[in-house]
Amino acid sequence: MEKSTDLTQDLSFQVGTRLEQSGPGKHGRTGVIHTPHGDIQTPAFIPVATKATVKTLTPEQIRSTGAQAILSNAYHLYLQPGHDIVDEAGGVAAFENWQGPTYTDSGGFQVMSLGVGFKKVLAMDVANLTEQDIRAAKKERMAQVDEDGVDFRSFIDGSKHRFTPEFSMQIQHGLGADIMFAFDELTTLVDTRQYQEESVARTHRWAQRCLDEHDRLTRERAHRPKQSLWGVVQGAQYEDLRRQAARGLMQLSDAASDQGKRPFGGFGIGGALEKENLGTIVGWVCDELPEDKPRHLLGISEPDDLFTAVEAGADTFDCVAPTRLARRGGVYTLDGRLNLVNARFKRDFSGVDEEFGGYVSENYSRAYIHHLLKAKEFLAGTLCTMHNVEFMIRLVDNIRASIEGGYYEAYRDEFLGRYYAGK
Repeated sequence: MEKSTDLTQDLSFQVGTRLEQSGPGKHGRTGVIHTPHGDIQTPAFIPVATKATVKTLTPEQIRSTGAQAILSNAYHLYLQPGHDIVDEAGGVAAFENWQGPTYTDSGGFQVMSLGVGFKKVLAMDVANLTEQDIRAAKKERMAQVDEDGVDFRSFIDGSKHRFTPEFSMQIQHGLGADIMFAFDELTTLVDTRQYQEESVARTHRWAQRCLDEHDRLTRERAHRPKQSLWGVVQGAQYEDLRRQAARGLMQLSDAASDQGKRPFGGFGIGGALEKENLGTIVGWVCDELPEDKPRHLLGISEPDDLFTAVEAGADTFDCVAPTRLARRGGVYTLDGRLNLVNARFKRDFSGVDEEFGGYVSENYSRAYIHHLLKAKEFLAGTLCTMHNVEFMIRLVDNIRASIEGGYYEAYRDEFLGRYYAGK
């Protein structure tokens, strides 16, 4: 990846090879996102560096996995150490010594998931939520939404804070990422249809306020590299709301351009959704979004979700699963997931996945990592995380190569057939 020296350039996107599919909801393609700090070849997996760090790894170790960009969290960095400190350091990339493109999310997910939201995962199973679950979640809410923004309490010390669309933009401009997201409202799958409608309308109004503040701050902070603001499409699992939200964001973006203001540079696809509906929902959204703008899926889970999302039209993805799983001893292999805490690995001196290869598999045995996990040594998390991040990045790199080479379906079927053979 070449690092750009023109920090005044705007983000742009170049479409590459299109996946040969027909019908609505099928928009898979390769491409290149050009940012002031380098290019991102898409599809791409973006590791999550929540607090300006991918947990247990140094930036040099992250680079060694093949990562092209990383995503940090506005909510967490606002609470600690403060976006003003990160700004004074020269932005999140300089602060953490990351030489490449960066993303920040708006903080909307964390503000509400840590207070309003509950059991928010990609494969959320509404059927298994009991009335007691719902009552408990509502009782424990620490965030309150109104038209202007959200009042919430810090998960660190319970102190009171307030996020508005304007303040989210101010935080993210201070963090200085190449790509940032508009402040949106997170809903859950148990919210009523009426509330989902109100939320989509509110998120639309907030998106306009984000555009206005982003334009103002860009002019005010002309000494900083250009940043790209992406709108976030909500609408839960309702087709009409998803399509309405996508069209609405495009209208706001086009209007901003007509007024000589900065439009959306791309779009995020957010919100709680059930795993089995992932491809359908991403497809609805990408039916409506312009071809010349990149699309980021905010949060993803298992390897099969990557294939589903790529086929539907997502260009980049982030997920905490590879790192969270790793810290508990879970690792990905070509033959499925393993938990190296299990006793059967105590005398297994093979690499984590010798066929996959990579630094960890080539230098450390399953037995050694099992020992580290049982001894509660921090190195266990480092090695498992390096392996998992590299696994996900290489998987998406291989997906990209298969699209460009014209053998995507064969690669997908071979990989998934083997990975899930035991399930």
